[in-house]
Amino acid sequence: MSLLKHVGTIGSLTMVSRVAGMAREMIFSRVLGANAVTDAWFQAFIIPNVFRRLFAEGAFSAAFVPMFSKRLHGEGGLDDARSFSDDVLSVFLPVLILVCAVMMLAMPWVIWLLGDKGRDPASFQMEVDFARIMFPYILLVSLVTLFTGMLNSVSRFAPGASFPILLNLTLIAALLFGEYAMSAWGWTVEQVGYSQAWAVTLGGVIQLGWLYYWTRVEGFRPKLLWPRITPEVKRLSIIALPAAIGGGAYQINTLVQLYFLNQLDSGSISYMNYADRLNQLPLGIIGIALSTAILPTLSKFVGARNKEGTDRIQSDAIELSMLLTIPAAVALAVCAVPFVTMIFQGGRFSLEQADLTGQVLGALVLGLPAYVLVKVLVPNFYARSDTRTPVYAAFISLAVFVAMNFALLDRFGVVGVAFASVIGAWINVAYLYIVLVRRDYYAIPLQLVGRILRQLVAAAAMGVALWFARDLLTGWYSAGLFERLGALLVLVGCSAVVYFGVAFAVGAIDRQRIAALTKKREP
Repeated sequence: MSLLKHVGTIGSLTMVSRVAGMAREMIFSRVLGANAVTDAWFQAFIIPNVFRRLFAEGAFSAAFVPMFSKRLHGEGGLDDARSFSDDVLSVFLPVLILVCAVMMLAMPWVIWLLGDKGRDPASFQMEVDFARIMFPYILLVSLVTLFTGMLNSVSRFAPGASFPILLNLTLIAALLFGEYAMSAWGWTVEQVGYSQAWAVTLGGVIQLGWLYYWTRVEGFRPKLLWPRITPEVKRLSIIALPAAIGGGAYQINTLVQLYFLNQLDSGSISYMNYADRLNQLPLGIIGIALSTAILPTLSKFVGARNKEGTDRIQSDAIELSMLLTIPAAVALAVCAVPFVTMIFQGGRFSLEQADLTGQVLGALVLGLPAYVLVKVLVPNFYARSDTRTPVYAAFISLAVFVAMNFALLDRFGVVGVAFASVIGAWINVAYLYIVLVRRDYYAIPLQLVGRILRQLVAAAAMGVALWFARDLLTGWYSAGLFERLGALLVLVGCSAVVYFGVAFAVGAIDRQRIAALTKKREP
């Protein structure tokens, strides 16, 4: 199956998930707004999600998929792969239970470390409660990731790409129930926050059931054994630990980011979350989809010492990612405030809060191409079992991020935190690429550089068109539902027509190359 088809499968389902997540945030902003309760909820929700992305989706997936795939397609076949996955599961589950127990006991100190500024005791206790209720989600979703890795190894990408939809639907149902409870029974915003926290864990249970079903469909029979630290399990752990840091620079920054946001006024965490939701839409659809799709193929090419194939896959991933990410970043930057107003403003989320969130988004999306490129470049190291280099990149990026926060926080507030994240992300990309070139792993061909420059030209033309178009629709952004939808469709349609029109005209899109990507090919 072609790279484009894999990316299309993952990307389309991820898009559904992101749209469902966007709907969830739209309802969340209107029901709960931006205040101390939403800050506490978002902070608590970020903690298990950071652990999920660092250790489960990031480190574990990067280490497990190549090892599992090697056994599945090797002499041992399915039996060898089953034995390996059962050994991993039997060690993985007790460790996860222990981590959850320790973290839940230590949660008051964790919350204090994430923001040592003095705060109201009631708000502090609410943050601790929310985090404790949600943290078991890391255990559930880590098992989901194990099953997803098994399915990805047999090119069954759809179940793993679709499971986030289930969590979003669960949270939406809880929000709608909470809105009803507020109007019918007089629930407070805080009570709705608690119901949302419990919905996270419930969503994790539903996700686990979904992935377990599909592993059974594919012929796998996951089962618990007495834990054994086999040589392969030990090797998996050795690879995964540094990968957790190297592949999760963005997530580490998120935790550090919480510390700085907690130094600011109430609502700052919520503003950053709403802005990041829009930023994560293209990041998830493009970056995560490509990263997931290319890792098994890169592993095969590297194992076969096929440098031509490796370079081709890497170039394809960069070209596809930039073709879609650059216009997304420009559109979100130019129309940041209109997009935030159309999507989130209403109910308990005011126009002033929408304007501030838009400013944060305008800064944050300047790093969107960098965030995607990190996702695209890191698999080239993982395919070679090289997890150290991304670690170095992560630490350098993190150091720059912290330094920039100290320099920008007092002057620019929450917008300064966004700028610091952008600078750190580009430093991460630069380091990864320099190492790839120096080790002769990969260098961007001049033809690809030329097409990316043409993509920038097309994106610039689109940005100019959007600059004028957005002012013509000013009255629609905070109007009724149909006016908002109409304005959104006009801006998106304008973006697509101008960008792809200019892109074809200047040669930013190689039609023959895109046609080649759609064909099925063997290594």
